[in-house]
Amino acid sequence: MGYMDQFQRQKHSMLPNRPRNPPILYICIGVLVVGIVFTVINVYELQKLQKNHFEGHGPLTVVEGKEESLKPVYWIYGKKIDGGYLKHVMAVFERIGFVRGDESSEWDVLWAHDYPFIKLASKLSNLKPHQKVNHLPGSGWITNKVELAKTALTHIPPAFKIPDDRERLLKHVKIYPEKMWVQKNSNHRGIKIEKITDLDLKTEGTFVQEYISNPLLIDGRKFDIGVYTIVTSINPLRLYYYNGDVLLRFCPQDYNPFNASDVKRYVVGDDYTPVWQMPSLKYYYTDLGNTFKDSLNSYLRSLGSEPEKLWQQIEDSIVEVFTAKEKLLTQSAAKYGTTRHFFEMMRFDFVVDENMNVFLMEANMSPNLSSAHFSSNKLLYEQVVFNLLSIAGVARRVHHDSLQLRSADEFNMQVSDKDIQVFADVCNSQDCRNGCELLKCKVCRSCLTLDARMHLKYAFLEQTNSVTCKRIYPPLLTHKDATSLVADSWLPDKMSSANKMMHLWFQGKCLQDRQWCS
Repeated sequence: MGYMDQFQRQKHSMLPNRPRNPPILYICIGVLVVGIVFTVINVYELQKLQKNHFEGHGPLTVVEGKEESLKPVYWIYGKKIDGGYLKHVMAVFERIGFVRGDESSEWDVLWAHDYPFIKLASKLSNLKPHQKVNHLPGSGWITNKVELAKTALTHIPPAFKIPDDRERLLKHVKIYPEKMWVQKNSNHRGIKIEKITDLDLKTEGTFVQEYISNPLLIDGRKFDIGVYTIVTSINPLRLYYYNGDVLLRFCPQDYNPFNASDVKRYVVGDDYTPVWQMPSLKYYYTDLGNTFKDSLNSYLRSLGSEPEKLWQQIEDSIVEVFTAKEKLLTQSAAKYGTTRHFFEMMRFDFVVDENMNVFLMEANMSPNLSSAHFSSNKLLYEQVVFNLLSIAGVARRVHHDSLQLRSADEFNMQVSDKDIQVFADVCNSQDCRNGCELLKCKVCRSCLTLDARMHLKYAFLEQTNSVTCKRIYPPLLTHKDATSLVADSWLPDKMSSANKMMHLWFQGKCLQDRQWCS
């Protein structure tokens, strides 16, 4: 018998006799041990997950002695990007929790000031699921001034590509000899009204366009209206514009007495006159604190005009351009498989004639966002960028070190399958129970493809993240219109099936919730 056995026997012999207790103590000890083991395992697994999660993002950064969580990364591509012209873009990114990286970073968002699909083609052909780029493949079909001007649309003044359309132009001039003409090229330099005999009708890469000779004047000045337009999807097409404000720019010289040789009377350049220097608008903008847009609206109403008609023409013009170019955009994006990586903001510039007719002059890719000339424009530019990043899903409510989703639960708490269900009665009909051939059934859960389901979920998120953006395609419906329209008969035959389904879905959401209506 060992020493310890003898000791235990002697110890127990000295104690008084008592009834044996159930082995509760041993059960408790066992449970405690098991708990400790599981805790150790969980801690190990958590550390392993954290290690995997941060892998590729570099070490934690320390600011003023405090550990800072890793942040998503934006990469800016362009010329002289530290020259200050993108400082408002950088400021917004940093305020929404991003840090600036470069080409070698594990970036989440590429902000390209220059068109990126040529020089960065290899990188953009192999994007990770969460990466986003601020341009659309093929956006030049809209932002190229020659391509846009030669598109025969309602709100674009007649234009003729040189030298291809030379003969057609000369015939047009004979019919309308009183018209004035300007010759333009893609860089928007050297615009000047010329006689038809003084125009260069041989040089390629230019176009001749009819000049709007009766512009609406405010305080004797011609002006243009810049509308910030946002594209979040190509196929199906979804369009918005920033509804909080517009950019109003006035020519630096009075329009009359008109002198075609003095371009400062009719061409808006970098030295434009701002709203706060215009006597008829200064009170609205400076004293009342209104936006550029509301200042213009108040002034037009004071003349007895209806600014709502002006804005409706602008919306119609933007939609008309994109629907005319939609097939070309879709073809340009085909090589990328999905276009959910891409979004774009363009500035559409309009002039208004004295009869309140609107004309589209150009659409600018990467419009100026620098307040170097006018510091008061800082707020407008930063609000435009914030609205853009919000509706594009870059500025998010869920924050961590990347735009990459951590789990399906994270996505579902923002938008689930239940959030995109519409037309419950239709989907419960015998037609839709028997199959998915009918268009009205294609928005039903059992008929939705994975790709269609994701498009609807992103459309849902755009609505909830729209801030002060207004959707113009598919158009907003009144609840009355949504109620009276028969499920799918109101959609044009020539509309793509993807666009038809998106229109139908927005109709269904309007019927569910009036917040989705106009």
